[in-house]
Amino acid sequence: MNTVALHERTTGMQLLRLARSSIDYGLIHREHMPVDCDELPRVLRDAGATFTTLHIQGQLRGCCGTLDAVRPLAEDVVRSAFRAAFHDPRFDPVGKHELDAMRLEVSVLSPLEPISVCNEADLLNSLAPGIDGLVIVADGASATFLPKVWDMLPDPRQFLAALKTKCGLADDYWADQLEFKRYRTTSYADPIT
Repeated sequence: MNTVALHERTTGMQLLRLARSSIDYGLIHREHMPVDCDELPRVLRDAGATFTTLHIQGQLRGCCGTLDAVRPLAEDVVRSAFRAAFHDPRFDPVGKHELDAMRLEVSVLSPLEPISVCNEADLLNSLAPGIDGLVIVADGASATFLPKVWDMLPDPRQFLAALKTKCGLADDYWADQLEFKRYRTTSYADPIT
């Protein structure tokens, strides 16, 4: 294994450990785990944006995160994990009995890149299925799909329609005021057992 791959693997293991520790801490203290970033490697002290996704037996159990890198990566992941476990409005809070069956995935986001498009066809042609995460902003509301959602919605038209619905728009809605941003992710997941 080369040095870069080893560094990436180590970072991924550290992020997953922080995420799981924050969930364990949250069960007891009802808040995310505090992190002393001074004690961590530089990559975890640098600003970063993360989403943490929880699965139990292959089913989504929670997913929350941030789009903008405004705090150290380690602090962001403990917050996203805590929110995914206890504050995703689609699910009840995670219980202690679920911890052993829970599989975590941490996605580290690249900076957001605005997409300039003339119409929906232009947007659909500019997307890289399986690679791009997409943010839609409309009248103060916003929604995002991580690149992983392409696994369930591989057709760009379906992907965009579902994202519009998530944002509270009709799936065929289009207006010149819509804003779109893309990002990529580097994801780390617990091994499938």
